Amino acid sequence: MAATGSEKQGAGENAKAFYVSTPIYYVNDAPHLGHAYTTVAGDVLTRWHRQRGEKVWYLTGTDEHGQKIMRTAEANGVSPQEWCDKLVTEAWQPLWEHLNIANDDFIRTTEKRHTDRVQEFVQDLYDKGEIYKGGYEGPYCVGCEEYKLPGDLVDGEGEFDGQKLCPIHKKPVELLKEENYFFKLSEYGDKLLALYEANPGFIQPESARNEVVNFVKQGLQDLSISRSTFDWGVKVPWDDKHVIYVWVDALLNYATAVGYGANQEKFDATFPANVHLVGKDILRFHAVIWPAMLLAQGLPVPGKVAANGWLMVGGEKMSKSNLTGIKPQDLTSHFGVDAYRWYFLRAIAFGSDGSFSWEDFTARYTSELANDYGNLASRVAAMVGKYFGGALPEATASGEAEKAVQDGLAKAVADADRAIGEELDFQSGILSIFAFVKQVNGYITEQEPWKVAKDESPEGKARLATILYTAAESLRAVAVLLNPVMPETSQKLWDSLGAEAALGALPAQRVQDAGTWGQLPVGATVTKGAVLFPRLEEKPTA
Repeated sequence: MAATGSEKQGAGENAKAFYVSTPIYYVNDAPHLGHAYTTVAGDVLTRWHRQRGEKVWYLTGTDEHGQKIMRTAEANGVSPQEWCDKLVTEAWQPLWEHLNIANDDFIRTTEKRHTDRVQEFVQDLYDKGEIYKGGYEGPYCVGCEEYKLPGDLVDGEGEFDGQKLCPIHKKPVELLKEENYFFKLSEYGDKLLALYEANPGFIQPESARNEVVNFVKQGLQDLSISRSTFDWGVKVPWDDKHVIYVWVDALLNYATAVGYGANQEKFDATFPANVHLVGKDILRFHAVIWPAMLLAQGLPVPGKVAANGWLMVGGEKMSKSNLTGIKPQDLTSHFGVDAYRWYFLRAIAFGSDGSFSWEDFTARYTSELANDYGNLASRVAAMVGKYFGGALPEATASGEAEKAVQDGLAKAVADADRAIGEELDFQSGILSIFAFVKQVNGYITEQEPWKVAKDESPEGKARLATILYTAAESLRAVAVLLNPVMPETSQKLWDSLGAEAALGALPAQRVQDAGTWGQLPVGATVTKGAVLFPRLEEKPTA
C-alpha cells in the first residue's frame, strides 16, 4: 500500500510541507461564490497550519484546456489562449488577491512547466503498458468534460423534452464516437478499495466516502485518456492526432506544480497533498481516477480528499450555467472582505450543501460580528481609556470569575484547533471561538466594571484593573484565533490592544498557544480604533 500524505507529515525544518490544494478552476467564465467558497476554506486551513508553526504549501490555479474552453473562446471571437489569459489576469487572480488568499503558487495548465511534465507522465504509463488504443461511443457532457453512464442521465423537460440531460448542468449530452487511448482503470478497483479501507479518512465527508466506495464496488471501466475530435489540449506524445483528456491533464497539476519531473527535492518535500479540497461534483475524479493514476506510477497518494457541498440559491446549485452565479464582490462591497470570509464557513457545515441569502448574512453580521465581537472590542478599549488613561492595568485581584474565563479560553483554543486544524470542521471551530466571545461579554455584564469604578478604594481599583485586563487579554487571544479567518480585522484589534509582537509571529503567536494567559504586557497602550464591523448601509439594489 502506498504511503499517504498524512503518514509522511512531520515537524521541524526538514519535515514535509502541509500541502493543500483547491481544484484548478475552469476558466470558461469569471469566478462566482462557489469557487471562492472552496478557495477561502483552503486559505483559512493553510493560514491555521502556518500559525501552528508548520511548513505549508497552498496551491490553486486554473484549468485551461478542453472542448468547453475552445467553444467559449470561439463564441467570443478569440483564440483559446487569449481567452484564458484574459480571464486569469482580469478575473481569477484579482479576485484571490481581493479576498486576501495567501496561496503559495498559482498553476495554469497551459504553462510549459505543466504541459511538458504531463506528457512525460502519460508517456511513462504508456511505456509501462498501462495505456492502450481503442474506440469509444457514448453520451458526453461538455460542461463536465466527462463521458456519462446512461444511468447517470436524467430526462429532459420543456425545451429539452425527449432528450437525456447531464444531472449537473441540466443540458443535453452529446453522443460521441471516436478513437481514443485508454488507461486500464478497471484493474485498480481492488487496490482502491484496499486504500479506502486502510485509510477511512481518505474521503470526507462520510456520505461522500460511501458514495465512492459503492461506485468502485460496482466495477470500474477503463478510462478514455485522449480526445481526437479537437486539438485544444496537451498533445499525446506518441500520437499527435490526439490530445490528452482534460481531466488527466488537470489532475496532474497537483504533481507538476510542486516539481514532478523537474525539481525532485521540492517534490519530495511537498508531494503528495495532505488535503485536496474539491466540490462534490468532481469527487470521483479525485478519489478514484487520481489515486489510480498515482498507484500506476508508483507514487504516494494524497492524505485526504475533502468534498465541500454546493452553495444553493433558490434550491439550485450556484453556477453560471443556471444563472444563479453571484460575484463575491457583490457581497464584499457591502459586508467587507473579512466578514465575507467568515460568513460562509460559519453559516454552512463544510461538506454539506448550504443555502445563501442576503438576509441571513445581514442577520449574522449584525448579531455576531457587530454586536457580540465588535462591540466587545469597542467597550473594552473605551473603558481602559476612560478609567486608566489608555494604559493597560495589571490584574492583581483575580478570582473564580477570572478562572472561569481562562478555562473557557483554554477550551475554545483546544476545540478550535481540533475542529479547524484536524477535522476541517470550520463551522464548529468558529462557533467555539464565538462562544468564548459571548462568555467574555457575559463576564463584563456580570462584573459591571462601570459600577466597580465608583469604588475608589485600593481594592476597588485593583478589582477594576483585573476585570479590564481579563477582558483585554481575552480579546488578544481572540485576535490570534480569528487571524486565519479574518486577518485584516484581527490586525486592527491587535494594534488597538497595544500588543508587542507582530500578530501571527512565531513561535509566540501560535494558535495552539493562544490560551497561554498573560501575554498582553501591563502598561500597553490600548486605543479605541475604527469600528471593527461598521453598521451596514441599506442593501444595494440591482
